[in-house]
Amino acid sequence: MKIAITANGKDLNSNVDLRFGRAFGFIIYDMDNSAFVFIDNEQNLESAQGAGIQAAQNIVNQNVEALITGHCGPKAFKILSVAGINVYTGAEGSVKEAIEKFKNNELQESLSPDVEGHW
Repeated sequence: MKIAITANGKDLNSNVDLRFGRAFGFIIYDMDNSAFVFIDNEQNLESAQGAGIQAAQNIVNQNVEALITGHCGPKAFKILSVAGINVYTGAEGSVKEAIEKFKNNELQESLSPDVEGHW
């Protein structure tokens, strides 16, 4: 199983980025073998609009089953949900800590977006 975590750096010690669409990047973590890759989100950092939509499509293309982030807006949430990706908001601390909380079922799945667009 692969999961995506918004990150403000390129490794597991980086903090979870509270933003989804304008996150610095994404850690794609493979739960089966503990391998990870960093996916840059630079193209969306300064985007005037559509950052969440583009970021969501990038995550869908990674074939992950879950996204862990601080916050997720309505358009991105819809794309992720339609693709069958479970969204977990409210994450904080390091990416490594977020992964451990996910493994231990300590994160609650979001049933709806938790911020308005352009957050």
